[in-house]
Amino acid sequence: MCLAIPARIMSVTGEKAQVDFGEKVLREVNVTLVDAKVGDYVLVHAGYAIQTMSEKDALETLSLWNEVLDAGQE
Repeated sequence: MCLAIPARIMSVTGEKAQVDFGEKVLREVNVTLVDAKVGDYVLVHAGYAIQTMSEKDALETLSLWNEVLDAGQE
């Protein structure tokens, strides 16, 4: 099973982008597989942005992930 998490691109330098997974959790990912710019949302898997997505879909997915994580702490 593969797991990809939405993130917002904060900056791009060459083949790398700084992305925010929410709450200022920043990581560097490779963006050679997508045509994305600052402000876009991407799905990140194993250090690679593998797909762009709408802000609406990204925020909805992140909300669902937060629900799953919160339920696991009960």
